[in-house]
Amino acid sequence: MFKLRTFTPEPPTRAVFTQADLWLLLVLIGLIGLAGGVASSAPETIRGPEISLSLTALPFYALYSVGRMAMAYMLSFIFTLVYGYIAAYNPRAERILIPLLDVLQSVPILSFLPVVLLGLSAILPQAFAVELTAVVLIFTSQVWNMTFAWYQSLTTIPKELREASSIFRFSWWQRFITLEFPFGAPTLVWNSMMSWAGGWFFLMAAEIFTLGERDFRLPGLGAFLQTAADTGDLGAIGWGLFSLAVVIVVLDQLVWRPLLVWSRRFRLEFVEREEDSTSWFYDLWQRSMLVAWIGRRLRWLNDLLGRWLGQHPADDVPTGERRRSLFGWIALAVIIVLTGWGLLNGSRFLFSVSLTQWGEILLGVAATFGRVSVAMCIALLWTVPLGVLIGTRQKIAAVLQPVVQILASIPATALFPVLVLALLEFPGGLNLAAIALMMLGTQWYILFNVIAGVNAIPQDLRFTSDLLQLHGWRRWRTLILPGLFPYLITGLITASGGAWNASIVAEYVVFNQQTYQTIGIGSTIAAATDAGDFAKLFAATLTMIITVVTINRLVWRRLYRLAEDRYRLE
Repeated sequence: MFKLRTFTPEPPTRAVFTQADLWLLLVLIGLIGLAGGVASSAPETIRGPEISLSLTALPFYALYSVGRMAMAYMLSFIFTLVYGYIAAYNPRAERILIPLLDVLQSVPILSFLPVVLLGLSAILPQAFAVELTAVVLIFTSQVWNMTFAWYQSLTTIPKELREASSIFRFSWWQRFITLEFPFGAPTLVWNSMMSWAGGWFFLMAAEIFTLGERDFRLPGLGAFLQTAADTGDLGAIGWGLFSLAVVIVVLDQLVWRPLLVWSRRFRLEFVEREEDSTSWFYDLWQRSMLVAWIGRRLRWLNDLLGRWLGQHPADDVPTGERRRSLFGWIALAVIIVLTGWGLLNGSRFLFSVSLTQWGEILLGVAATFGRVSVAMCIALLWTVPLGVLIGTRQKIAAVLQPVVQILASIPATALFPVLVLALLEFPGGLNLAAIALMMLGTQWYILFNVIAGVNAIPQDLRFTSDLLQLHGWRRWRTLILPGLFPYLITGLITASGGAWNASIVAEYVVFNQQTYQTIGIGSTIAAATDAGDFAKLFAATLTMIITVVTINRLVWRRLYRLAEDRYRLE
């Protein structure tokens, strides 16, 4: 039987910061500075198409938005599989890729958006640049938690299963399709649902953006909701949210619920569960003659790939020892030159920031850190019990899971102006509203990972705990918490980064031609963006990145290593 290793962990011996972190940070500063330099040459006046608030436009806007979300998700899925696989099996690459992943998920997307958008507008046709920027923004809101979850799955595969794949001399392709992808499929599905919901959160910012005289916008549900909020049209906001809810329900029934039912065939357990969720569309899909024909073709393709890749043993993972080609050296030289140019631009920005502005930035970091901490604590208090309830009670899950999916997919930025107006009458109203928006945008990362973790606990371990009469806190301490701990840490890492990112829209709000703001690094970034102050924007963004990376290194990465080393099924 598999067992959960829950003994007291040894103190981590790995360094918190490495030389790779310094180089990655320098490259990131250079890239941001480079983008800022290119952005300064963007057109001074840009005007996007008008967004209609007519109800007849909503179906077309919904199709546009779903198309952008689907494109971003496909890029996220491909990136996740490749990046996570290399990081999990290449020790040398892991020392660079995982710190890089920490840095990338720490970049505040909304503060980086104007620089990217202006930079692309300076070198690409405007319509294509805006579309590409929207897809990239949605991609960056989807990909990090999927990559962390896939990497966590690969690094926690039971040792016995790895040894069995070695005994049977599986090629790397056979190991991927018979062990690694099936083992990670349930977690990937849950995090894909969360990533899709997270994409809706940033949809409004992706489809409509204003920077001084530059007005970038794209037809879509996000632009519709933002335009309705700017004009104070509560009726249009209601219809937009209704249309969004319809899209979410349709996707839940036709995509996510069938995928959940399909992924549960890969659970690691020896006892079949008495109750399990079902999907009418999945059952229909299973009975389809066309699907059966496609399945036969895919099996033929799988056999062909197996024969072609069978000559490569499973342990033959690229190690980076091969000599760099001439092309590799040329690419490295180009990166060094561009990064150096970017560092010069970034240094110019930093030296132009006054001491008073630096004091404002540091005070804002402290204020936002307090709000993020409060939001995370409140989210933990309710997401863990509810996630365990949904993961262990199928009848309850059948009712609550679609509701949670809908609530998680509703962009909180669409409701936030109304929430601000309702809370402004209370003491500290805007602070309360900022914490509420951070929770609305990030608590779902924790909840969905908790549900995935509880579902991954084998049924035979549950029966064993029943036989041992483990109830209440004893059951939580010996089974539930150790079982979901790796998933919980994955959710906390992405939720923490998301909360810092959400501060940009939570601490600075424009509604019906009026601006409401509070002290915080998010409001500093948003105000600098509105004013077109690239130097202050660059300094505030860099400060937020360093702060989030430091928190990840001191707290989340240590807990992540603990989950990888001590809390796995073996």
